[in-house]
Amino acid sequence: MEKKKVVIGFLGTKLDAGFGVKRWQRWRPTVSLTQNKEVTIDRLELFYSERYLELALQIQTDIAQTSPTTIVNLTPMELSNPWDFEEVYASVFDWTKQYTFRPEEEEYWVHITTGTHVAQICMFLLVEARYIPGLLLQSSPKTLVKEPEGKIELIDLDLSRYDKLAQRFDLDTHDSLNFLKHGIATRNAKFNKVIAEIEHIAIRSKAPVLLVGPTGAGKSFLAKRIYELKKARYQIKGAFVEVNCATLRGDGATSTLFGHKKGSFTGAVADRMGLLRAANNGVLFLDEIGELGADEQAMLLKAIEEKHFLPVGSDTEVSSDFQLIAGTNRDLRDEVIAGNFREDLFARINLWTYELPSLCERNEDIEPNIDYLLELVAHEQGEAAHFNREAKAKFLEFAQSPQALWCGNFRDLTAAVTRMATLASSGRITRDIVEAEIQRLEWMWKKTTPVERQSQTQQQFCVQLLGQETWDTLDLFDQLQLPSIIEICRKSRNMSEAGRKLFNQSRQQRATINDSDRLRKYLQKFRLTWEMIQ
Repeated sequence: MEKKKVVIGFLGTKLDAGFGVKRWQRWRPTVSLTQNKEVTIDRLELFYSERYLELALQIQTDIAQTSPTTIVNLTPMELSNPWDFEEVYASVFDWTKQYTFRPEEEEYWVHITTGTHVAQICMFLLVEARYIPGLLLQSSPKTLVKEPEGKIELIDLDLSRYDKLAQRFDLDTHDSLNFLKHGIATRNAKFNKVIAEIEHIAIRSKAPVLLVGPTGAGKSFLAKRIYELKKARYQIKGAFVEVNCATLRGDGATSTLFGHKKGSFTGAVADRMGLLRAANNGVLFLDEIGELGADEQAMLLKAIEEKHFLPVGSDTEVSSDFQLIAGTNRDLRDEVIAGNFREDLFARINLWTYELPSLCERNEDIEPNIDYLLELVAHEQGEAAHFNREAKAKFLEFAQSPQALWCGNFRDLTAAVTRMATLASSGRITRDIVEAEIQRLEWMWKKTTPVERQSQTQQQFCVQLLGQETWDTLDLFDQLQLPSIIEICRKSRNMSEAGRKLFNQSRQQRATINDSDRLRKYLQKFRLTWEMIQ
C-alpha cells in the first residue's frame, strides 16, 4: 500500500503572492506542488504569519481547485524576526514536538523553496536530526516561464549539527537522559555517566548493546527505555520483545527464538514465528544471554550479522532486521575462556558494553528511587503514601548502611517501599512501620549468601519433584548430592551433555563410554526421568 504524501513548508509571501486572474499563468511554489502531474499530495502543512492570512486562505482555495483531494492545514507561526536563527528554529522545533508523525503510513516532504534562508536552514537541520522524519523537497519553475506547473526534486541529506544550536540540542539531550532514567534524579556519578553515553549511542547506532550487572540492577528496565526513546525518534516501528534466556531449555530454546515449521518435531502442530521474527524492525532484549546453548549462540551470531536464519525444520531462510540488547549477570570474558560462550559472538555484542552498578554501589540514589517508587505505588493503588520526617531518616540511615545488603537490588527496594506504603494508615509511613520493615529485610538477608540461596532453590526444586515425604526418607548424602546433579541437568541441553559434565574424569578410564546410561540409572534410583527434570 502506497504511503500518503505530506508536504510541510512555509507560505511564500512573495513567490506565492497574487490574487488576480494572471496568477494562474505563473509559477507559484506552493500551488505548483499540487499541479504536478507526476505526484499527488495528500496533505499540506503550511506555516504562515497572521498578517498574511488572506494570502494563506487564497492559496488554500486555489489548491482546492487544482487538487480537490489535497487537505491544506494552515498553521499560524508568528515570528517577530524571521531572520533570527534561535526564534525560527525554536518555533518549528516546538511544532515538531506536538505534531503526530506516522512514518509507517505517511511520507513527509519538507518544502524548502519558500520562507527565508534562515527558515530553510532550520528545516534542513530538523530533517537531518530526524525530528522531522522525512526528505527535503526543492521545487523550481520549468524552462518555459509561463508554465505554472514547475518541477520538484527530493533531497536526502546527512548534515552535521550547527554549533550555534548546541544549546538547543543539549536541552533535548537532557530530556532524553531524563527519559532513560524515567525522571528519577539519580546522583551516582558512575551511573549517570553510563546513561549519558547510552543516550548518545542509542539514537545513533543500531549495533548490539550489552548491559552487564547483578540481578535486579535494572537491565530490563533500561532496555525498555532505550527502545521507547528510539521509537519516539521514529527510528524503529517494530515491537519490544523480551525473553530471559535462563528460562529456555533443551530443543524448545531454538524453537522459541528462531521459530519452527509444522511437523519439524513431535509437538510442532503448527508453524511458529519465533521471537527473532517477532522483533523485526524493533528491539530484541535477551536477558541472561550467557545461558544460551552452543547451537543457539551460533544461530544468533548468523542472525545478527546477516539478518537471516533458518527456523527449525525449514529449508528456507527467513529474515528479521532487529536491534539486539543483551543482558547478563555473568562475566562473559570468563565464560569465553571456560568455553561456555562463543568468542565470535561475544566480540559481536561487545561493541557497546555498559556495567550497571548494584544498589549498594549507588547509596546516593536510594532516596530519589524511594520517592519515585512511592509515586508509582500511589498510581497503582490510587492512594498516596508519605514518610514522616523521622521515619524517612530512619529508613535512609538503614538503607545506606553496610547492614543493608540489598541482595535483590532494586527488586528488594521496590518490595520494601510497596509494603510500607500499603501498611501506611491514612497515607503516613511511621517509624513503627519502618522498624518492622527493617526487621523483615534483616531476617530475609540474615543467613543467606548467594551460594546458600542457590542451594536452597535447588533443594526446593527437588522437594517439588520427589514430594516432601520421599525427600525426608533420603540420606543426608543424597540430599546434598541430588540437588546439584539435577541443577546440572536443567542447565544442559540433553542427557549426553549433562553426563559429560558429571562424569568428565571417570569417563576417560572407561573402554565404553555411555554417559547418558549412567545418568539415567542414577536418576532411576529416585524414580526420576530426564523429562520430569526438564
